[in-house]
Amino acid sequence: MRTVLKLSVVLLALLVVVAGCNRRRPPVSAPTPPPSSTTAPPSITGAAPPPPPTRVDDALPVPTQPALDDDPIANRSLDDLNRNSPFRPVFFTVDSAELNDEARAVANENAEILKKYPRWVITIEGHCDERGTPEYNLALGERRAQAVRNYLVSLGISADRIRTVSYGKEFPFDPARTEEAYAKNRRGHFVVTSN
Repeated sequence: MRTVLKLSVVLLALLVVVAGCNRRRPPVSAPTPPPSSTTAPPSITGAAPPPPPTRVDDALPVPTQPALDDDPIANRSLDDLNRNSPFRPVFFTVDSAELNDEARAVANENAEILKKYPRWVITIEGHCDERGTPEYNLALGERRAQAVRNYLVSLGISADRIRTVSYGKEFPFDPARTEEAYAKNRRGHFVVTSN
């Protein structure tokens, strides 16, 4: 009886295996191929096809840089810039650090030059004529340099680009002792210190 029971178990196992093999599996669908570049997109009747995409480098204008060779000032050394300065001095009246109309007009011209050359850093030297004590003239020269600096800043020139120094009466533009010479010596003098 044991043999019959073992035989029955083996036969039953075989039937299960055979029954499982006869089952039909659902058909596997083939993957959809990606659209090729030759496949035309579905069209909508009556609609025009879209225009081809524009290349980015064709769409943007190429900025032009001004040639430095065309600018006679841009290529000059600091020594040459200061020897043949594009800046005009701002002159003052006797014992004054106030900018009059003429002084403001000159400062406006100098501000335009600074706007054209935004990398330049300048020093404004405050000068006086020889009359008065050294201490008085140093203080007056400082007030003159600061007055020019403040006016340039009010015109939009960055304060970081402007230094000031006072020389008082130490470096006269004209050493003569005449009213004409004194008038030349009362000035705010522009020096390019970095380009």
